[in-house]
Amino acid sequence: MSIQWFPGHMHSTRKAILERLPEIDVVIELLDARLPGSSANPLIAELTQGKPALKLLTKQDLADPEQTARWLAHYQAQVGTNAIALDSGMAAPVRALAPACRALAPNRGGMAKPMRVLVCGIPNVGKSTLINSLRGKRAAKTGDEAGITKTEQRIVLEDDFYLYDTPGMLWPRIAIAQSGELLAASGAVGRNAYDDEEVALALLTQMLAHHPDRLRERYKLADISGFNDEAVLGEIGRKRAPLLAGGRPNLQKAAEIAIHDFRSGAWGRVTLETLEEFAAWRAQAEAADAERAAKQAARKQKKQPQRGAADAPDAAGG
Repeated sequence: MSIQWFPGHMHSTRKAILERLPEIDVVIELLDARLPGSSANPLIAELTQGKPALKLLTKQDLADPEQTARWLAHYQAQVGTNAIALDSGMAAPVRALAPACRALAPNRGGMAKPMRVLVCGIPNVGKSTLINSLRGKRAAKTGDEAGITKTEQRIVLEDDFYLYDTPGMLWPRIAIAQSGELLAASGAVGRNAYDDEEVALALLTQMLAHHPDRLRERYKLADISGFNDEAVLGEIGRKRAPLLAGGRPNLQKAAEIAIHDFRSGAWGRVTLETLEEFAAWRAQAEAADAERAAKQAARKQKKQPQRGAADAPDAAGG
């Protein structure tokens, strides 16, 4: 399954970022701590290349702390980059954000050279919650629907510290299939762009790989050691949803329950991808892209007219 979602307002966001970037000192990108690789936007990385970056792993209180520590170290090892983790409630984030940004751009500060910071990330990663916390009031709409914020906002954090908040943005083509599925599960993708059952199965596959005990505890399952994703989804349907005719589980309802339980944190602290796993997914996607490009080049070459001996230039006249 290939999940893609890049509506019109995201084109506008890309343009707005490009226009704003020349005056920006630090770029803050929010990542979902439960999927820190899949929620990192390669388009943002491309647009903001060369700018100091602060990666904020949001919802870290819903993520596996050991995996969060590994992902933080991964991003902190990148040149010109720092990374910190924030809880889903984001209590007093200004105390963490301002010093981190100032450390990345030590030559900025004071009224003559105010710090200018761009805040960006995928939809539903917690940007509106962060902005509300920074402002100390409910100034931005929040919710689990992708694409709620659609205009740029300017926030004066301190006298010499300006934040520019941009709408959530994905990228035109999600090459890593697993990332598309996890992004849909997190709520970053518009509702009409994916199938609930397929996304729930992908979600349960990762849970079985990394956190099977959480599934057993949540749905009161005796033993799931031999279960696959379809079996677990069926059990969720039997345990939590009205049965269909003939005692069959309602898989659509079970999928909705699984996705909701992940988004709400009902499964506890879970991380759906490791550094090594995401690197393998990316390598597979790059190999598939390279193979596709090679096939396209071969087809193009085959369609080109072949120059025969009769078409060769005359030796005497050219």
